[in-house]
Amino acid sequence: MHNKTFLIAAVLFICQALHAQDNIKGWHLLDASKDSLNGISLNNTYEFLKAKKSNPVIVAVIDSGIDTTHEDLKEVLWKNPKEIAGNGKDDDGNGYVDDIYGWNFLGGKDGRNVEKESSEAARVFHRYKQKFYRTKVVEDSLTAEEKEQYKLWKKASTILDADPEASAGLMFLEIAIKAARKHETVLKSEMNKDEFTAEEVEKFAASTSQARQAKMGYLTFLRLAEMEKEETNKSIFSDLEEYIEHKKRSLEAKDKAPATVREEIVKDNYFNINDRFYGNSDVMGPSSVHGTHVSGIIGANRNNKLGINGIAGNVKIMMLRAVPDGDEYDKDVALAIKYAVDNGAKVINMSFGKGISPEKKWVDEAVKYAETKDVLLVHAAGNDGENNDSTENFPNARLKDFNTIAPNYISVGASSDPKVNGKYVADFSNYGKSSVNVFAPGVKIFSTMPGGNKYAFQQGTSMAAPVVSGVAALIRSYYPKLSAKQVKYAIEKSAVRNDTLMVVKPGSKQKVTVSEISTSGGFLNAFNAIKIASTLEPAKKEPKKEVLPKSTFKNKIAKK
Repeated sequence: MHNKTFLIAAVLFICQALHAQDNIKGWHLLDASKDSLNGISLNNTYEFLKAKKSNPVIVAVIDSGIDTTHEDLKEVLWKNPKEIAGNGKDDDGNGYVDDIYGWNFLGGKDGRNVEKESSEAARVFHRYKQKFYRTKVVEDSLTAEEKEQYKLWKKASTILDADPEASAGLMFLEIAIKAARKHETVLKSEMNKDEFTAEEVEKFAASTSQARQAKMGYLTFLRLAEMEKEETNKSIFSDLEEYIEHKKRSLEAKDKAPATVREEIVKDNYFNINDRFYGNSDVMGPSSVHGTHVSGIIGANRNNKLGINGIAGNVKIMMLRAVPDGDEYDKDVALAIKYAVDNGAKVINMSFGKGISPEKKWVDEAVKYAETKDVLLVHAAGNDGENNDSTENFPNARLKDFNTIAPNYISVGASSDPKVNGKYVADFSNYGKSSVNVFAPGVKIFSTMPGGNKYAFQQGTSMAAPVVSGVAALIRSYYPKLSAKQVKYAIEKSAVRNDTLMVVKPGSKQKVTVSEISTSGGFLNAFNAIKIASTLEPAKKEPKKEVLPKSTFKNKIAKK
């Protein structure tokens, strides 16, 4: 899920002063009563657990990749106990060669990797363009399958319709970046360095009018774009220019068919779910920023006195690379879930999403498969400031062919704190009275970054979901006999509610209670969740029954 989606709005519309404290690193772990910040009360949680024994828990992270060399992550990575590293053989016979840390579903057998991808809407639009575009379609004459295709194609077409405001906003952003670049050039010369943070610029004593003007202009730009003081000029402009490139591709998507990157690199038969032994073992991939940051939130090493502390102290992170720069493929998501379940994961974090899902059936079957194996899935609600009850965001807990809501699925919105950004609920967060389960810290979250020993702030529901995944892993570590459904119950039931607190509903100016925008009506609290978990009786094993339709997810993996 691309956290940059709200940057353009920040540049265009945010003019208020920031209320962040000078040092808010790790605020999401703090306690409202002790620290005056609405974190998850993690210290209280560990105090409660200090005399109890923990068990290792595998958490699968379906994401962009992970820096396997990072000082705060390398000791907490899952390692396949049945695989011998680097021998080029499928030692455990699961169909994946050298899958030491997990698997990369966006790789080729030759070691190449998919990095940039199109939107799913563009892929769907061009898949059916020849069949439906500029053709008089008589829906009554279509078969049931064709009607579904036409409905999907119309939705994709609507998503891709050029928005004049988006085009104008993109132009404005480009102009703003061009001006900021000029300020950067002056600062490089005056400060005699090529790379610097906002903090360094603030401390810089400008001695000329040109330098003072550059300093003020650059810092104003960063303030409006809500960039963190610790970010460097290089990373800031790289992120913004990548965002612009992504938006330009979106605006051109109707006229220009997506590049055939997957076909050239991965070379699977995409439309055959049983063709699943594709990819490679490179879980780092070409761009592991997102996955590395997410993984650190969940389980960065708590015992090495380096960097940060993750939430769960006895976890192993399994990386499943399935999220490119662009929209993920349903097939990769489905098979990543299946891989995670089959290899022992008890929690799966999914910090990604999109507005259209042509192969939803495959993902739904994977979610159902996870339910049968007692695996909890945690998903980011999305960063569009929309109501997920009425605007579809995929994947989701609504399992269409099963006509049910997955009980092992948690959807997470992003919360904040007035001292962090002036609000309790992030203005970019999606919400939903019946579809978003809980809000968790997702604004200005400090975590691991690629580079071996780097850390930075990121924000989005992509950061809120791993906070919940970390708490879920903590519960499953100390209370391993509780089911996935019970873990979800403990998290929802323990959410901090305040029905007199009015928050601004994302995407609007309307004031509402949190119970109007989520099922739990509150904010995640690890301490409360652990206390509730400690009172629950171990789940009784349900009798085995056939719950899956005929599909790949109920069959054994075929030999290659």
